[in-house]
Amino acid sequence: MLSKKIDRPQILVSLNSTCIPTGQCDCDGGDCACDLSPLAELSSDISLSLGIFETEFVISPNSQIMNLDDTYSICYGTDHKVAVLNQSALYLLKLFTNPHKLDDITTENSHINQIDLQTAIQELYQSRLIVPKNNSSSKLNEIPETLSAWLHITDRCNLRCDYCYLPHLARDMSIDIGKAAIESTFRSASLNHYRRVKLKYAGGEALLCSPLIKELHLYAQSLSKETDIILDGVVLSNGTLITSEIIEMLQRLNLRLMISLDGLSDFHNIQRTYAGGKGSFQDVERGIKIALQNGIVPDISITVSGRNAEGLPDLIEWILEHNLPFSLNFYRENELSASYEDLQLEESKLIQGMLAAFKVIELKLPNRSLLGSLVDRANLSSPHKRTCGVGQSYLVFDYQGQIAKCQMQLHKTVSSVDTQDPLTVVRQDKTGIQNLSVEEKEGCRTCEWKYWCTGGCSLATFKATGRYDIQSPNCNIYKALYPEALRLEGLRLIKYS
Repeated sequence: MLSKKIDRPQILVSLNSTCIPTGQCDCDGGDCACDLSPLAELSSDISLSLGIFETEFVISPNSQIMNLDDTYSICYGTDHKVAVLNQSALYLLKLFTNPHKLDDITTENSHINQIDLQTAIQELYQSRLIVPKNNSSSKLNEIPETLSAWLHITDRCNLRCDYCYLPHLARDMSIDIGKAAIESTFRSASLNHYRRVKLKYAGGEALLCSPLIKELHLYAQSLSKETDIILDGVVLSNGTLITSEIIEMLQRLNLRLMISLDGLSDFHNIQRTYAGGKGSFQDVERGIKIALQNGIVPDISITVSGRNAEGLPDLIEWILEHNLPFSLNFYRENELSASYEDLQLEESKLIQGMLAAFKVIELKLPNRSLLGSLVDRANLSSPHKRTCGVGQSYLVFDYQGQIAKCQMQLHKTVSSVDTQDPLTVVRQDKTGIQNLSVEEKEGCRTCEWKYWCTGGCSLATFKATGRYDIQSPNCNIYKALYPEALRLEGLRLIKYS
């Protein structure tokens, strides 16, 4: 029993289910088919009223507790949100190790202020840290509210990044094909009851076709009004062509901007150069500063490889100094990059570089959650069954209007802009990439991280193993980093509480 002079129970929750993990989802490194909204939400058919004190409650299944310091612990699990608890709240949570009625808890703990106690119990329930005994199993809703579409508006690019999967041919999407792609996206969104459409303008270097972006997004905005479907848009860029005029255009169109930056100076230049071999860092840095000076905060996409892992700490420090959202994404081998053996992810080297970057973050914790940004494709902010939207809630349009399931397999098309409901065709296709549920993957079914990690990128796994139904080749890396990522989130919650 705690002392009568007990601190008020304090429960700090990372994100509610409608929040968007900053930095997740818009990579131009070719590995992202993620939705803006969480791919899943926990649902419960019993709502808590503080008057219902006869129900027996227990700690949510699969809960894990990790000490942060002498005062706080972080509680995480696949069935509830990430939360930080002080000692009083942790004591209260552990009372539900065995089933307890809420009336019994309040009666047995009269030494705690009753208003504080009832508030804490409600917060424990709302975070699903405690659940009704007879309703303790969670149900994952796999249907997101956003249909995302990748518009490959050009294959041209002024850079020749070593890990790029494109041949860089002189091919651009026409305005007619672009409009048809947007029309087919909205058709599928309407037919499949999506509330939002997200368009990703990508290449190549999308800003080589900035007039096309303008015309297409104005058209998308008109369809958004006609259909009453919410529109979101982002331009994926290498950052070298940013001007104040470009930023003004993006602002008028309400478009977001994601820029690739893989390191400072040589750590960026070693894998992202111009066609003539010159490094691109100085121009990318200039582009980021122009965006900031003109009122747009770009998201930074970082592709981590064997080459630049050592430079991550300095890059992260620079990003935090400029208060930029970011995401750390692992290099994925493709047919064009396979000859560059030094890009490969060597486990100990990568883990060492990532942990060093985490140390930098700990010293300068941002005021935004990083749960969806720190470890490759993992989204630690909410449980889900699939790593991305490939084959489920995602369309990829090539410059001819053909539709693929993933931008890294642009050549494997399964539908076209002329199809009435291309999303249904994509969902039914059994060729090419298969984005299986984590519950179907060998090595994942019993893992405590399965509903956050979901087994990693399906394409990367197939490249390494020849199978889609098995855990990621990066599994050991993920398991080494997840606890540290959660620890950072716990420290961040405490700092800004």
